Amino acid sequence: MSEKFTLTGGARIGMANASYPFADLYVDKEILKINASIVGNLMFQPKDIISIETYTLIPLIGQGIKINHRIENYNPKVIFWTFKDPNFVIGEIKKTGFLKNLDSEISSSDLEVIRKQKEGGFPLKKSVAVIFIVAWNLLFLSDIISFFLKAETEGSPIGIGINLAVGLIFVSSILAIVSEKFRKIILKENRNFEDIKKFAYFIALISGIMFIVFTIGILNK
Repeated sequence: MSEKFTLTGGARIGMANASYPFADLYVDKEILKINASIVGNLMFQPKDIISIETYTLIPLIGQGIKINHRIENYNPKVIFWTFKDPNFVIGEIKKTGFLKNLDSEISSSDLEVIRKQKEGGFPLKKSVAVIFIVAWNLLFLSDIISFFLKAETEGSPIGIGINLAVGLIFVSSILAIVSEKFRKIILKENRNFEDIKKFAYFIALISGIMFIVFTIGILNK
């Protein structure tokens, strides 16, 4: 019996999808975790699982395992994508003893899992997510509306507004990486940097490049 099984892949939680390598699977006899960063961080105890089955959308590139569960606060559609044979993955999960561990005794670690489950899989505070979405859309629309009102036929609508929107995401991702205080502001109480680590680094890189490119473009107008 293997003590634990880990695998890097992708994940789909409801309509949200994280492609490879932005999701991690961890399984031992006590818990199964899927960390898909901003898409969701899910934790299951053996008693939460109805079944784990193979799932194939597209052979090789769209295959994985589907986790059928009982957690009301999680989306019912939970898929972990992998390039490995899904039957192999399920076999490795079985080797950990996770699917056989039906001990009903509740420990302190069980209570911690239950608290996280009640919060749902999304790691950010809802109020923070709403603020980011509203600010992003307002900044984007300020440039796009201005562009069309001027009846421009050439050029790009990218201006200061869109660049500020990208800059907002870049600065926020950098703060999430370096500042523990900022993470406490944006993350739910029982979440930590590991829950968003891959996403934060990826967004910092992409938004940083976009901010530089957009800034150069605006200065050259």
